[in-house]
Amino acid sequence: MRVLHFYKTYQSESYGGIAQTIFQLCKCSSASGVESEVLTLSEAPEPAELMYHGHLVHRVKQDLQIASTGFSLSAIRRFAQLAEDFDLVHYHFPWPFMDLAHFVTRMNKPSVVTYHSDIVRYKVLLQLYRPLMHRFLSSVDAIVATSPNYLQTSSVLAGYKEKTQVIPIGLDKSSYPKPSEAVTEQWRQRIGGRFFLFVGAIRYYKGLHILLDAAHGTDYPIVIVGAGPIEKELKRHAAELGLNNVIFLGIVNDEDKVALLRQCYALVFPSHLRSEAFGISLLEGAMYGKPMISSEIGTGTSYINNHGETGLVVPPSDPAAFRAAMQQLWNNPDQAQAMGVRAQARYQKLFTARVMGESYATLYRDVLAMRGVTEQQVSLGA
Repeated sequence: MRVLHFYKTYQSESYGGIAQTIFQLCKCSSASGVESEVLTLSEAPEPAELMYHGHLVHRVKQDLQIASTGFSLSAIRRFAQLAEDFDLVHYHFPWPFMDLAHFVTRMNKPSVVTYHSDIVRYKVLLQLYRPLMHRFLSSVDAIVATSPNYLQTSSVLAGYKEKTQVIPIGLDKSSYPKPSEAVTEQWRQRIGGRFFLFVGAIRYYKGLHILLDAAHGTDYPIVIVGAGPIEKELKRHAAELGLNNVIFLGIVNDEDKVALLRQCYALVFPSHLRSEAFGISLLEGAMYGKPMISSEIGTGTSYINNHGETGLVVPPSDPAAFRAAMQQLWNNPDQAQAMGVRAQARYQKLFTARVMGESYATLYRDVLAMRGVTEQQVSLGA
């Protein structure tokens, strides 16, 4: 079975959560008989095609970007050409240009869309986009929500529950590097063996200003890994608060990130807006057996971090509550360790890439069968 993933960015040159999800799907679904390829936009698409960890990535020139939405005239033509050769198209929402391409090309192949997030930030533009969005969601064969929490709290998905199922995002731990002893020791010498860790893009919805306010008046070591558009603003805020216990590391390579994940005491994830639809970095913490602190925003973060079992979940935008949660874990190492063990067990049960890949392969086959495509036709590439 051949599946084409279509999204505005991909991990070959971008490291967002959706790109990571597509990458994991491409890798893990092959075991279930799925051959995956990706069509994406690029500011410099040379070469136009490349092999990336065993699967083909097709890249077309991005012409412009408006409100985080990439546009490309050549993508419409290339999408129409590629879709003809695949059994099924897998869309990743939100990306309004994708909806437009779907209709302009009159794409009639079986289709699945993973609904990663509501559109939260651009409320005025959303009103203009809403008719196209609902027409697109009505036209696809199946919709996937990444957590039961998001399905229950999304006003958009409420209108499509009969065609929506939940498949959580999964990660393959074996695809992560194992840090050398030299790298591990380097970080141990630099930071120490007991610290809170945040990993992620430094964006408006990550709630890092809440973490900094929570750190004020404490001496808990806090390490922040990542970069983003509000990084300078946050560093300024940390300086104004006189926070000597917060370290901004910027972007680190994968080996260093894993070393920090393995060494940290607990993972902190203060995202306070629904733009944080799942939380890949939070899941990485669970994968490495770390207790977690996150905020209740009605999304997948509270599906990964089950309050009282795998960590603590506090109200959003509440520095005092976040500080109290850090204090509770810091002062109760036995409780923190037990939560970390349960977090890892929850990852193994619900969030492995293998489980995700098998679930999507089953969905693909169900959609093809619903469209009247037989196994023989699939094997022949029909």
